[in-house]
Amino acid sequence: MPRQPAKTGRGRRAKTLPRGRRRGGAAHKGRRWSQRVTRESDALDLEGGVFTRKSPKAIALSLKRSALRSRRRKADPYRSALSMLTFYVNRAGRNLPATRRRTLARAKRELKVAFGREQ
Repeated sequence: MPRQPAKTGRGRRAKTLPRGRRRGGAAHKGRRWSQRVTRESDALDLEGGVFTRKSPKAIALSLKRSALRSRRRKADPYRSALSMLTFYVNRAGRNLPATRRRTLARAKRELKVAFGREQ
């Protein structure tokens, strides 16, 4: 059965676009901008697969190492490492499983310890 267009607020029906012209359909131009930011931004030069590691400590130490080595960062090393970790978590959104989210939250705490900023 064909789908009916969704109703708008004033009793009118919204237009449905052909398959190729739907929102996000054809161009895909800016589709993976967050991947490009992670790879090319001036925040850090990251090691490959850093966010897929299982140990929060390993993630934190890798981010610290990258932050200290990077000449492309603008802020201090701790701030750059933490912002890249937060950026990854925020961009993953709902697609990030709860176990990964917990691991990355622990990595934030480990990062604090690694930089000597624990209270």
